Amino acid sequence: MKNINKLIGHNYLFQHLIELSQKNILPSKILLSGEKGIGKFLFSSHYVNYILSQNEEYKYDSENLEINNKNKSYLLFNNNTNPNIFLINKKDDKKNIEISQIREMIKFQNNSSFNNKSRFIIIDNASDLNIYSTNALLKSIEHPNNNVFYILTHNSGSLIQDTLKSRCIEFKMFLNISSCKLIINDYFAKNIYDSLSEDLVNYYNNPSFTISLINYLNENSLNYKTIKIEDLIRLIIKKNDYTKNKFINNNINFLIELFFYKKIVLTNNIAFKLKKYFYLKLNQIKKYNLDMESFFIEFQQRLLSE
Repeated sequence: MKNINKLIGHNYLFQHLIELSQKNILPSKILLSGEKGIGKFLFSSHYVNYILSQNEEYKYDSENLEINNKNKSYLLFNNNTNPNIFLINKKDDKKNIEISQIREMIKFQNNSSFNNKSRFIIIDNASDLNIYSTNALLKSIEHPNNNVFYILTHNSGSLIQDTLKSRCIEFKMFLNISSCKLIINDYFAKNIYDSLSEDLVNYYNNPSFTISLINYLNENSLNYKTIKIEDLIRLIIKKNDYTKNKFINNNINFLIELFFYKKIVLTNNIAFKLKKYFYLKLNQIKKYNLDMESFFIEFQQRLLSE
């Protein structure tokens, strides 16, 4: 069962930010950087709840890093009605965070607060900002109103405007393999990680990816304990899920990486050349928004036919 009320693996940074807040020296512009899927947005929501719930009933449990699901600020945040939080993320049908969203945020920042609590603007994945929304944001973030704090998340390896990054205090986040296991097992309420097929495990996996992959396998009645990566890719091709399923579409590169990781171990240098060829082709398809069907037809013929 999914438990977003508990934060795992980021204790040190969380306690550090608590100390900064208690000393009234919390930066007004925070950038949380780290690999995709390690819980940067979850961290942000927990920290904001810690601040806002201090004088509320069922306040945040800072010792166990846990939100009480009866807490008022938490319930309002879940319904996107918390007057002290403004969340910005890319809409599903858009390519970027749009300038109109920044304009709405500016109104939020400039409006008077009806309580004396801090107000937080959370921007999930700052790489989704385009040049226009970034420029609009810069004008606001340069001199935020009193008691207004910005928290931006950023996936390592993705682009972010230097002019925006330079205005923030950056905190780098990471998860070790033990924390990843704990998160995955906590999500499913059982020790599932040690039972995973060896084809699905490597030290670059993040917990969000692994959890979503196990859910995908369960939805398709596939055994996560025994599934082979080549059989998984065959299913994805057969069902056309590389276009129909959001999780698969967003992570097809990584699934192909898992495939070649196994193939290289078994077949030496030949797989290196094929990997380079198919990766270049896949990157071109993603970059220019081309049809992926021909890619997978060739991939299946050359690599999955045996």
